[in-house]
Parts: sequence; C-alpha cells; structure tokens
Amino acid sequence: MPAPSPDADEVILAPRACGICGSDLHWYLGHGAPPRVCPGHEIVGEVVACGEAVRGVHAGDRVAVEPMAVCGRCRECRAGRPQLCARLRILGMQRDGGLAERVAVPAAALFALPAELDWELAALTEPTAVAVHAARLAGIGPGQRVLVLGAGSVGLLCTLAARAAGAAEVWITARHPQQAGLASQLGAQRVFAASPAADVERRALAREQPIDVVLETVGGTAPTLADAIDCVRPGGVVAMLGVFTAPPLLPATTLLVKEARLVGSMMYDRRGVPVDFAAALGLLVSSRQQVAPLITHRFPLASVSDAFAAAADKSAGAVKVLVTP
Repeated sequence: MPAPSPDADEVILAPRACGICGSDLHWYLGHGAPPRVCPGHEIVGEVVACGEAVRGVHAGDRVAVEPMAVCGRCRECRAGRPQLCARLRILGMQRDGGLAERVAVPAAALFALPAELDWELAALTEPTAVAVHAARLAGIGPGQRVLVLGAGSVGLLCTLAARAAGAAEVWITARHPQQAGLASQLGAQRVFAASPAADVERRALAREQPIDVVLETVGGTAPTLADAIDCVRPGGVVAMLGVFTAPPLLPATTLLVKEARLVGSMMYDRRGVPVDFAAALGLLVSSRQQVAPLITHRFPLASVSDAFAAAADKSAGAVKVLVTP
C-alpha cells in the first residue's frame, strides 16, 4: 500500500492490533467478493500525524477506531445514526483498513483508550460495541432471559453485554469446545451444542421457559433466523447481527402470530449515553479478566495469510485472531 497522508480532518494511525472478524471470513472463504481496499476494521493504534483541522488529538495518543467514514451532515448522521448514512464507507470494506503499518482515519472516529486496556484487549472494542448496540436495540433489561445463537467472538461478547444490561439468564449455542468454555466464563447459564438433539432440547426448554430476546449472530447460510423466531416468546424481540450471504428462510406467519419484533442491528450508533463505542470500552475495562481468553492467536502483519487461515479453522481452537502490525 502507498503511505497515506491525512486530509484536514483525518489522522494517520499506526495500527497496533487489528482483529479478524467473521464478516472478513465470509469473503476469505469465497462467500462474497473480497474488498477492493486494504482489509481490517477492528482497529486500535497510535496517532502519528494529524491533519491541519484536527483539534484535541495529538501524536502519541492511544485510540480505538469506530471504523466509519460518513458525511456528518445528513439526517441520519445528525440524529446520531451514522451507520445509516447514505455515504457510509466502512474502513476495511469500502475504504482502506487497519491490516497495514499506517492508515488514514477520520479524527471524529477516534476514542481514547483507558489506561487499563493494553493493545490486545482494546482490539476487542469494535466487536464489543456491536454487542452493546444489539443489546440496546433489543431492549434487554433486568430479569429477562436471552438466547444467543452463535458463539463466535460477537456471540460471546453478546453474552457479556446481555448480562451487563441486566439479563437474569443467558443461553447460547456453541459449535466448538473452546467457545462453550468461554461462554460459561462470560456468564452463560446454559450452553447448547450444535446438534439435532441439542436443538430439540433447546426448543422444548424455550416453550417451558420463555425467551424474551434472541440475538442471532451466525448469518452466512445458516437457518438461524427461522430458529430465532421459533424460539422467541410471543411479543419478544429477535435482533439480527449475522451477515447472511444468501436470502434466509423467514417464517413470516410465526412472526406474525407471535407479534414478535424483528430488528436489524447494524454496527453501532451515537444515540446512547454513553455512546456504544464508549460503553464498549467501559465494559472491557470492568470485564478485562473475563474477556482476555477470547484472544487465542496473534500474528505479525507479514504472516497475515496464516492469521486468516487460523481464524477460519475453528477446530484449531481459534476464537479471536489478532494481527499486530
């Protein structure tokens, strides 16, 4: 990549850690077109230069990146929903991302890192913000029972976010042993294996012990959206976080009869107090011993091919794989 130079409202960042996300693995595994830019959107790093209009940010600052470049002027941006901006460009997808030695980032997208977070833990900020946003959209509150479908890093962090929001009980489905162990550490009371027998057991329990909220985090070509609607109680909420690579089965009649609410959860926004990204940083600080084991692999930038291969091979124990430029 050519060395970037900052626009007036941008900084140049030296990424110190960048996570590989499940959405990255979709295109890596051939389920979608790869980005035509440098990948990587789970970015933390050190500011090395600032554009002439940047204020309040200085070289040497340790920051997490909310990986969105937006217009800042449209109705959605002004309402605190920049993820819905018609001109949205996501770093690592439509604009160069953090799997590089240097990257240009909008100064408005930076969040100062608390001293309690090292680079590796801080690299979990972006997926944690995804989980926080979904928990807020779904209205998770005290006393509720929550089911998380999928125990990748986002699903596991949804368990943490649900418990932090007050959920009395969290259930989760986990395909691999390392995911099941981490789910229990993060507060899941029931962990269901990915098997036909476990699915039957889970659905029977959901009828006996109603599920208030289902968080779907799998996407791809999985039948998890139909599963979520089947499991949620009448009047409950299904929040969809997973990126589907084919049109999913939608049991519309069941959704109608239950009067359940289906809500898409797109990244994070800035309407909450604190905003989703800041809330994620706070949650990581308070839970850093619990979340540290999610980071299972670390690779230098020169070994990025090995990093993607490890992230794609869950049988080797991968949960969150980091690249450290």
